[in-house]
Order: sequence, then structure tokens, then C-alpha cells
Amino acid sequence: MHQKLSKTSPRIIISGGGTGGHIYPAIAIADEIKSRLPEAQILFVGALGKMEMEKVPKAGYQIKGLPISGIVRGNLLANLKFPLKLQKSLSLASKIIQEFQPDVAIGTGGYASGPLLWQAAKRNIPVVIQEQNSFPGITNKLLKNKAAAICVAYDGIQEFPKSKVHLTGNPIRSEIFQNLTDHDVALNSFGLDTSKKTILSIGGSQGSRTLNNAWLADWKKLVDSDVQLIWQTGKLEYEKIRAEIPHDAKGIHVTEFIYDMKTAFAAADVIVSRAGAMAISELSLVGKPVILVPFPFAAEDHQTKNAQALVDKNAAMMFTDQEVPFSLVKASLELLKDESKQKELSTHLKALGKPNATKEIVDILLNQIK
Repeated sequence: MHQKLSKTSPRIIISGGGTGGHIYPAIAIADEIKSRLPEAQILFVGALGKMEMEKVPKAGYQIKGLPISGIVRGNLLANLKFPLKLQKSLSLASKIIQEFQPDVAIGTGGYASGPLLWQAAKRNIPVVIQEQNSFPGITNKLLKNKAAAICVAYDGIQEFPKSKVHLTGNPIRSEIFQNLTDHDVALNSFGLDTSKKTILSIGGSQGSRTLNNAWLADWKKLVDSDVQLIWQTGKLEYEKIRAEIPHDAKGIHVTEFIYDMKTAFAAADVIVSRAGAMAISELSLVGKPVILVPFPFAAEDHQTKNAQALVDKNAAMMFTDQEVPFSLVKASLELLKDESKQKELSTHLKALGKPNATKEIVDILLNQIK
């Protein structure tokens, strides 16, 4: 159900950032608003020096930056400047709101959204929170009582008032999972053999040292088992890995970053991934069998909680960083042989997918406009 607004051009502030997991949902929401209401005025607010300052303009939107930074856990010195940065950010957020006069504000999490949403709520501007993880971050926990609505991707989050919670799923760029490329065509585009089983390894935008080390130690086992690997290394270790894997290694496709995720998903028989909330939301829409390796240093260890929520529903397998060197390659090869296990994981994972998340979130957002 699409909203019809009496006002000709609603003004909407979208705030969040610090990592791709907060930025891409924000852009997906903006794109959905624009497709429904081309005349809507959208302004992003992020943290100066963070990746949103580059990614948002690339997506075609205006952004203003606040001098806010996160609290560094366990480092008192690094936090000494925090009160000053917070004060500055609050007063700048106040000025942005006065100038832009938004009808509604939505935050997709991360410290970048805190000052802006706080100031919006103070002025009785309706505030919507979008929480990607199964365990909310500090900013969203602080804002929960100020929010008019809270959109979540996992049910049973204890930290939020039940009356405000909407189980929508995470907003995903729809092109990722709609009409996947043909499996063989996808394999050909990576220069791989269409008759062989293929693992896709994705370690997040920075890459994962744990995954890299596991493949580096055992890639020959894959080759000996006639199994192929599409291996996204991340920037930091790409050169080192490229130097260690012979160029004629059959079926090992090493790449720093995968721009065309849709084709990579289509090529895979099994996917190995970190357990960021957005990665999991994408994977559940793709519905291929997944082995998750949570990043153990994520705030509040939320990646382990995200992954466990899937394991509990028999929708994924999980290994810790400590288990990976002994278990990952062996488990991947076993899963590739076990078609009934693949089917079982796939079916349960797909059942958790929320393809209409972005539309539902925008419905909720536009409903807040008086």
C-alpha cells in the first residue's frame, strides 16, 4: 500500500553510517522513497571522514557531516575528546534541522545517527529507527524511547518497547537478489568450469584474515577434490595472497573486491561469509547454503548472535575463528557432497528472507508524516 501525501514534497532526513552495514540500508530506503515520491527532498547526515561522505554522493544524494566519532571500548585516552565532539555535533545537528525543516527523520544506526535523531525528537519531529542486528547498538538503545517506530530484522529483541517494534527485515538493494544470472553463465564470467562445484568466500568489505588464512593453508585440497573457489580477499591481503597462489592454479579465482555480487551469488553452490546483519539479509534472499564465520570483535559480539539466530533455525552452519583452521575446508567439502543437507539449509534460510523490507519501512516512515 503506497502512501498518498497531501503535502507536495515531504522533507526527509536519513542519518546513519560509520560502516557499509549502516550506509547501504540508508541508501536503499532513499531509493525507495524517490521511486514513490520523486519530488521528496532527502538529506543525509553522517560522520565526517567516514565512508558515507563518499558513498552517499555517489548514490546521488546530498549529505552533511557531523564531527562525531564512536566510543572506543577499553581506551580511555581515545575517548577524552568525545564529549566535545558530541557537543559540537548536537549543535550542528540542531542547525541542520532548523534549516532543512524535516517532516520525519530515520536513523539506520551507528553513532553518526545519534545527535541528529536526538535533536529531531526534541523538536517533536517523528523519528524512526531501523536496527539491522539481533542485538541493538548503543545509539539505538539510547534513542528507543524517543522513536515513534522501530523497524527490526530479528524478532524477540528484548531491548526495545514492544509497542513500537515492526518486524520488517533489513532494506536490501533489490537488484542483488532479483533474477539471478544463470549458474553456468555466472561461472563462465569468472573463468571457471561449469561442471565443478564452487565455493564463494566473502569476508566483508575489509576482507577476513581468518578466512584468507584458511584458504591459503588448504586451497590445494579444494583443487584435489575438483572444487572451485571464488575468493574475495579484501584490500589488505590481496597482493600477498595473489603472490602465493600460482596463476595456473585451476579453479581458484582470487579477487580483492566483488563488484558484481549478483553474478558471484549465482555462481556459488555453497557460500562462506562473515555474519554481518546486512550480509545475512542478502544471503537469506539468495537462499544458497551458507557457512557463517562471525567476526569476533564486532560490538557486543553481535555477529555471533546474528549467526546463532540462523543456526537455531537450521538455516546455516557456523564456525568460530578458532575452529576455522581445523574445520572450515573439511566442512565445506562435506557440505558440497551432501545435497540433502544443502537443500535443508537453503529451504530454512529462504524462509527467513524478507524481500519487501524496504517497502514496509518506507510505508512506516511515510505514515509518520503529519
